[in-house]
Amino acid sequence: MNQLILGDNLEIMRKMDSESIDLIYLDPPFFSNRNYEVIWGDKGEVRSFEDRWSGGVDHYIAWLKERVAEMHRLLKPTGSIYLHCDWHADAYIRVFILDKIFGESNFNSSIIWERTTNSGSSKGIAKKFPNDHDTIYFYSKDLNKTFFKPQFKGYSEDYIKHYYIYDDKDGKGRYQVQALKTYSEERLEKLKSENRIVPGKGKLLRFKDYLNDKKGVPINTIWADIEPVNPIAHERIGYPTQKPEKLLERIINASSNEGDTVFDPFVGGGTTVVVADKLKRNWIGIDQSVQAVKVSEMRLNNGQNLFSAPFSVTLHKYDYDTLRYKDAFEFEKFIVEQFGGLANIKQRSDLGLDGRTREGSPIQVKRSDNIGRNVIDNFHSAVMRYDKALYEKNKAADLAVGYIIAFTFGKGAIQEVARLKNEENVEIKLVTVEEIIPIAKKPKLSVKINDLGVPPLNPLLSKEGKESERSEDSGVVEKADSKKVALREIEFIAIGESDAGVEFYSWDFEYNEEEKKFKASIMLDKEGRQQHKFKPGTHSIAVKAVDNEGLEAIEVVKVKVNGVVERG
Repeated sequence: MNQLILGDNLEIMRKMDSESIDLIYLDPPFFSNRNYEVIWGDKGEVRSFEDRWSGGVDHYIAWLKERVAEMHRLLKPTGSIYLHCDWHADAYIRVFILDKIFGESNFNSSIIWERTTNSGSSKGIAKKFPNDHDTIYFYSKDLNKTFFKPQFKGYSEDYIKHYYIYDDKDGKGRYQVQALKTYSEERLEKLKSENRIVPGKGKLLRFKDYLNDKKGVPINTIWADIEPVNPIAHERIGYPTQKPEKLLERIINASSNEGDTVFDPFVGGGTTVVVADKLKRNWIGIDQSVQAVKVSEMRLNNGQNLFSAPFSVTLHKYDYDTLRYKDAFEFEKFIVEQFGGLANIKQRSDLGLDGRTREGSPIQVKRSDNIGRNVIDNFHSAVMRYDKALYEKNKAADLAVGYIIAFTFGKGAIQEVARLKNEENVEIKLVTVEEIIPIAKKPKLSVKINDLGVPPLNPLLSKEGKESERSEDSGVVEKADSKKVALREIEFIAIGESDAGVEFYSWDFEYNEEEKKFKASIMLDKEGRQQHKFKPGTHSIAVKAVDNEGLEAIEVVKVKVNGVVERG
């Protein structure tokens, strides 16, 4: 399953299977020793920043090296790694990390991404050439086995106009005439059947070389055709070092196939996993920042459709309400596996048992609080019928005959378990969900609304939704036999409360209450205050508050806007 995971990537990678990843892209924090490197500002990111900066460049290289060593273990023999860095430590990274771990013989390419051509006044007076590029090191696990698919870009308009000067207007497109120097009889006959042979002087044969048959210009190691994420780009989320989707599209298309697994251990703004999802790859993304994980989750949700694969988000703590009221079978499977057991794939004829331990002892899950004595009685009976020999063996060895997992247990259940132990030497273990996974309460959230009215310079919309003229005094331009619709401005103030501290808010100004899918219009709002303009009608607005544990609360408000202005 596709996964977003909150935590230290080193700890998480150590638990992942060897040779399970096809492609790794990482954009680790650069070695700049500047506070602007702390982008999200939450506890996890600050802790990571302080960890790698407790020493100089040697400490930074050691910090990164042990992580890259784990990445090497995770890659399949056909796999590749792309490490994105800048001039601060690129030489150290290649010599002391990548060459040491992957081997110089598995060096594939050093890609130069020209991220900006901006050479403004400050760069013009600097006593050095401007640093306008990043380096992306491309290494293979085994260069002889690595998967790679060449990438191409289209020809320039000038090139096409200069060379592809013919067009028979038969729908086949533009072509140039080329000499047919070497050919087989089979190829010649095929060209003749397609009417592609052009009569020429003497014995020289020429043929129509169509532009539509060309893949384009092979892409080399200088990437100057991918723009950085500009301030008005549709994909922009407000993450300062956000990488453009086209950059990851090129890497993922070159070094993986559909169904392969792409891994980003520093997920950041989520571009890698978002693009991998679009390109039908499996993916795993890790980050130590709550905000990075939650913003990546929202970007994924915004792009999901009926054909998208599901994904999971793993946090440090789990929300009680989400667990308590989720699908019963889904919860049973989840909590049994978290307990270290094997879930029962059958939902019927299972004696009410939901799984077993690795040693075979039965497990029952109750998605409830205050479990009573009757549950103990029924479970005891089911355990004896499930495997009588195992029951007697565990009983004789003073081992638990079975386990019941629930949110809380009532006094009657606790007393009956004690009685069975004392009087019949039967031990049934009662395990709370919180003993298996950490649980926390999600934030509390409320929303205040202020009507700011119709701004004087507000653009007017016709009923067809087309923008009309502006009027400085009234906001209305009257025309004979017409109606104009004025946009109304409303302020929303979100007030979140959490013991862990609210990190940020997100807003969906077109929330679909039937689908109940939150698609963020604004992903990262630190203040919880937004102004938005609405045309007449009823609108549903949803806001999320995300706390420092990654838990969230959502509040939906409705506003009804009346803004029709009629002539006369």
